[in-house]
Amino acid sequence: MRIGSCLKAILILVATLFALPAIAADAQLPRFLGKIEPDSLVPGATGFGTLRTDVPVAAVLNGGETVGWAFLTSDFVGTTGYSGKPIHVVAAVSDDAVLTGVQLVEHSEPIVLIGIPDAKVQRLTESYAGLDLKAEAAAGGSAHDLDIISGATVTIMVIDDSIVRAGLKVARALGLGGLAPEAAAGPRRQINPDLVESEDWMTLSGDGSVRALTLDIGQINQAFAVSGDERAAARPEKGPDTDTFIDMKATMVSVPSIGLSLLGEAEYANLRNWLQEGEHAILVAGRGRYSFKGSGYVRGGIFDRIQLIQGDRSVRFFDRQHRRLGEIAAPGAPNFTELDLFKIPADAEFDPAAPWRLQLLAQRATGPVDKSFLTFDLGYRLPERYLLPLAPAPDASAEEAAAKAALWQRIWLDRKIEIAALAAMLAVLTGVFFFQFQWTRNERFLFWFRMGFLTVTLVFLGWYANAQLSVVNLMALAGALQTGFTWDAFLLDPMIFILWFSVAAALVFWGRGAYCGWLCPFGALQELTNQIARALKVPQWELPWGLHERLWPVKYMIFLGLFGVSLASIPLAESLAEVEPFKTAIILKFARAWPFVVFAVGLLVIGLFVERFYCRYLCPLGAALAIPARMRMFDWLKRYHECGHPCRTCANECPVQAIHPTGEINPNECVNCLHCQVLYQSGTKCPVVMRKLKSRAAFEARNRKSFTAASQAAVQPASKKEKAHV
Repeated sequence: MRIGSCLKAILILVATLFALPAIAADAQLPRFLGKIEPDSLVPGATGFGTLRTDVPVAAVLNGGETVGWAFLTSDFVGTTGYSGKPIHVVAAVSDDAVLTGVQLVEHSEPIVLIGIPDAKVQRLTESYAGLDLKAEAAAGGSAHDLDIISGATVTIMVIDDSIVRAGLKVARALGLGGLAPEAAAGPRRQINPDLVESEDWMTLSGDGSVRALTLDIGQINQAFAVSGDERAAARPEKGPDTDTFIDMKATMVSVPSIGLSLLGEAEYANLRNWLQEGEHAILVAGRGRYSFKGSGYVRGGIFDRIQLIQGDRSVRFFDRQHRRLGEIAAPGAPNFTELDLFKIPADAEFDPAAPWRLQLLAQRATGPVDKSFLTFDLGYRLPERYLLPLAPAPDASAEEAAAKAALWQRIWLDRKIEIAALAAMLAVLTGVFFFQFQWTRNERFLFWFRMGFLTVTLVFLGWYANAQLSVVNLMALAGALQTGFTWDAFLLDPMIFILWFSVAAALVFWGRGAYCGWLCPFGALQELTNQIARALKVPQWELPWGLHERLWPVKYMIFLGLFGVSLASIPLAESLAEVEPFKTAIILKFARAWPFVVFAVGLLVIGLFVERFYCRYLCPLGAALAIPARMRMFDWLKRYHECGHPCRTCANECPVQAIHPTGEINPNECVNCLHCQVLYQSGTKCPVVMRKLKSRAAFEARNRKSFTAASQAAVQPASKKEKAHV
């Protein structure tokens, strides 16, 4: 029964505050779009379009033209942060699969953001504008550098992962930048022939039925300038940078609803007669200084400036596959100087339900007969509403779990040196506890070993790795257990994960002292500063036992109060958990608002006179660990029957007064400093050892005296015989 309780305690303590809820079935983007300005996502934007029915994105509009696509990261991927709740980020992506703007719109991260200006995290989130998702797709999401804010490591990692993965999902779903969706099992999709609704131009542009590639003079000149062709860069297009170089639109007019809307009934009937079985058609419209058709098709019968690309197949159009169109029938359509239909032959094996891209070849004369070329892609994916229902999709939860696993595995590899150092610390500490009798024979050696270990704990675990456990972890566990939790979010911080696992194991073997006395950075800071104070002859105060014993319950009341509040409101409980000075002194290294710094410094100042004052009376984490530590299976600290009866040497010298006057060690208060084990073997302080040594010395003296007398008795008769003989 006792072993089963211990195992249950281990599972509860190792499990953490992190819970990854399933991705919401209903898109939440609309409730956030009203909170942000369109131009914060796309410069110059004036409004948002309606939410698409196939993909939970909304067009970002500028004067009726779609200039980007807005999406909410939590609509596409899991974004659960340190608080166990989603972190909501709205971003916009251009047709070229580049993020144009990113905004952090809602989060519940008080554990890391109290004391960290919210604007700092906002600025870091906004810095993802300009991220090229095409490069991220090619590099598996690792083409950019990850910036970290001290004290908000997990939060920033979740934000980074969600922005990149959600952006890639959106780009692939919409076919932006030529990105194609990952291959999925199941039959190919088919166009729904029964959907014949007519729509206006604004609706078709807003829902992605019509896609655009727009370049101005400044953009094309900049593209040639960075291309490396000095001759092309030296011959820029003339005119203002804002003038249109080309505004090209493309759409699938062989889709009944799109064809009827753009061509009208008569022209759509002509299109159907023109197309044979298995053939499809696209409409390409253009205006501006540059023509997407050029003149090559007149000379050789082929359009050399555009080609359709789908996967690893490309389609070039000949003059026999081309028809001119007089005008667009859809209400609200702008005027175009070029308006053409192109037929896709059946032998091209074109899949209208799959993404494709129309590649434009931009050319610039660099000499009498020489030219320089650049390519630009217009990505296209047919909106879901034009397709028949999907076959059963792959398990989204399994895909999300795999993505989370890939994230924490990458983080563990990046921090392998820190993990190895922590593993070495735990191995050394385990050896000390298992062979504590040998390690405590020399008081001076143990003292300096302990001071060195605590220094490493403070500097490496605390100030460098930010591996400071908190009672907030345990408070939020209550909320996580209500919704179910996974290991993935906990694994995002390997140092915290390893420490919690080691704490769970240590509670079974040694109790709370293994962590509180050796691995807690703030506890180490208290003890090191107190030792400096002792060296400077600062007087040490010892509270009367009656008062000392009655102050013990304070930390338990603090913990139970925080835990009770967390059942109603975890954010409020996390705010009240500022009774822990850990974030101020360890995570943020005192770089915080002055009330928090005054509180933390005040506790350290008291600790100069009363060693580990905070640990003794106020620490809710220590109280939380002490409760299951009562179920430890071994008593390693050796005691004599005479301890407390009447000897009180250990009780008087215990640094935290964890030994009762009657000699019993209170495991709830003991920090396993092992000083009592030094005294247990001391021949100068422990009366029991001194008496044993005295008895042994007396015994040896008697043995020596008896041996001397026997030797003399054996020698004396021989001497008499010798005299008689003489």
